[in-house]
Amino acid sequence: MQSIESTALEPTRAELSGLSLGQKIMRFIPVYGLVILMVSLIVLFSILLPSTFPTLLNLRSIVSDKAIIALLSLAAMIPMASGRIDLTVGYGIVLWHILAISLQTMYGVPWPVAVLIVLALGALTGFLNGLLVEIARIDSFIATLGTGTVLYALALWHTGGRQVVGVLPEGFYALNGTMIFGLPITGFYVLGLAIALWLILEYLPIGRYVYAIGANPKAAALNGIPVRRFVMGAFISSGVLAALAGVLLASKLRIGQASVGLEYLLPALVGAFLGSTTIKPGRVNVWGTMTGVVILAVGISGIQQFGGSFFVEPLFNGVTLLVAIGIAGYAQRRRGTVSKAPPAKGK
Repeated sequence: MQSIESTALEPTRAELSGLSLGQKIMRFIPVYGLVILMVSLIVLFSILLPSTFPTLLNLRSIVSDKAIIALLSLAAMIPMASGRIDLTVGYGIVLWHILAISLQTMYGVPWPVAVLIVLALGALTGFLNGLLVEIARIDSFIATLGTGTVLYALALWHTGGRQVVGVLPEGFYALNGTMIFGLPITGFYVLGLAIALWLILEYLPIGRYVYAIGANPKAAALNGIPVRRFVMGAFISSGVLAALAGVLLASKLRIGQASVGLEYLLPALVGAFLGSTTIKPGRVNVWGTMTGVVILAVGISGIQQFGGSFFVEPLFNGVTLLVAIGIAGYAQRRRGTVSKAPPAKGK
């Protein structure tokens, strides 16, 4: 069962060989449309808001606010590469950030051990999702929605609807509060993980196997790829990254509450879906996902500095997703038109 199919739509050399320069440019515009949009938004807001937008303070605020979303988008991206979807990235962060605090304040667990326990539970949740999808053969959307709802219910039960508050060690606060070159350390976490995932997915056999599974799992199995093992590994990796995001959220907020976390689900999924519409349209990819997250961060920051109301953020998330789908659809139609065009004479 699949919730997402992954088939890259970037132009091939054979496709480009018969096109003029103008046609090549038009073919690449849909592919890099979101990258162009990202740069355009940065330039536009820098011109319109020269005293507040292009500043280190604003960059620091954007990195601090959106690093968690970026981590969750990367977490959601991994199962998407294998043709599945993981909704527990948004639900699980509610429980993970609460446990990261309550293990220390209520049970006296040292913070490094508490972090390892939360990461292990994230991996266990990913393993459970993999079992539901690959062994029980439940569609990934339904399976992870059910698992995520259970995690959210556990968070409500554990807290009793109250905040989890207590004095935490400085070492735990430093996980999120440390500054490097004037920027929050969480931004460097995201950059390091993005580079690692890019290298794995683009240059190692494991990445090619995951993409092959996402494109056609039956063909991948016939070619000897252990589909079940790689899909379960994708869910486990997603669970660990989501748990890491929960730990960093706990370090940032310094309190645990079940009302915090679910608002990260939509922007995280939007960032991951946007990643499948740019650079390598039709196939989720790391830098496409990062581009999607930056567009959300820059657009919302700029609009809010213009005095946008509280509803601006969800509105911008939804509109951006629709625009991205439109770009991907245009790329799909362009490719279909080009592929159906008759070959040039003499070829």
